[in-house]
Amino acid sequence: LLIDGDLRKPTVNITFKVQNRVGLTNILMHQSSIEDAIQGTRLSENLTIITSGPIPPNPSELLASSAMKNLIDSVSDLFDVVLIDTPTLSAVTDAQILSSYVGGAVIVVRAYETKKESLAKTKKMLEQVNTNILGVVLHGVNSSESPSYYYHGVE
Repeated sequence: LLIDGDLRKPTVNITFKVQNRVGLTNILMHQSSIEDAIQGTRLSENLTIITSGPIPPNPSELLASSAMKNLIDSVSDLFDVVLIDTPTLSAVTDAQILSSYVGGAVIVVRAYETKKESLAKTKKMLEQVNTNILGVVLHGVNSSESPSYYYHGVE
């Protein structure tokens, strides 16, 4: 399950070309059930998503609510893996709030753009809420520029 936890500038619905009328905000405001908000994807029958839903006036409050913690507990029982897409940690506190509810965090770093200082700040913020840092994903690397790059994939 992939949850769009970016309630300010959501992108999961755009990436997967699905509706965003009902989603996370509706669940947290008790306007919808989890089951009604879950959507399938064309990518795989094993990947389902919960979009952000309508952009609320109080994103941080909703994400810090007991309803969010309860949602994570509920979906963790229903799915083998739950991923939450969050806004950049250095931009707003939303990602730090969410990271305190989960088993771990993966930091996504953009090649040639993310500064060392920003990465160090991100690590420190996650450590402040005792988040287990599972790893780092480096994206934006041009494979033709790296002679030691090796690709594993599915066609």
